[in-house]
Amino acid sequence: MPVYDTYAWIEYFRGSEKGAVVKQLLDSQGGYTPSIVLAEIARKYRREGFDENDILKRLLFIVGKTEIITIDVDISMKASKVYLELLELSKKLKLRTPSLAEPSYP
Repeated sequence: MPVYDTYAWIEYFRGSEKGAVVKQLLDSQGGYTPSIVLAEIARKYRREGFDENDILKRLLFIVGKTEIITIDVDISMKASKVYLELLELSKKLKLRTPSLAEPSYP
């Protein structure tokens, strides 16, 4: 299942093209959101002057759509390994650098 970072959620809420990809992934596969993303989203929207209730609605939406995961040492180590493997595969296949807001790679 996909893991959604702050950038993916920002694009989703903007309604951009990349956000549409995130929406499609969410609707078809669900996924995970690291807990730190909630803090980053709240900080960004508060800094931009969003209403507190609107920020809360977005955070609750994320919680309702994905499983919130806590990043620990084990997950950090596995994620770094998987990312490097994906990066190597994308270079081998002459694809763009992997991004969480892109469709799945082969």
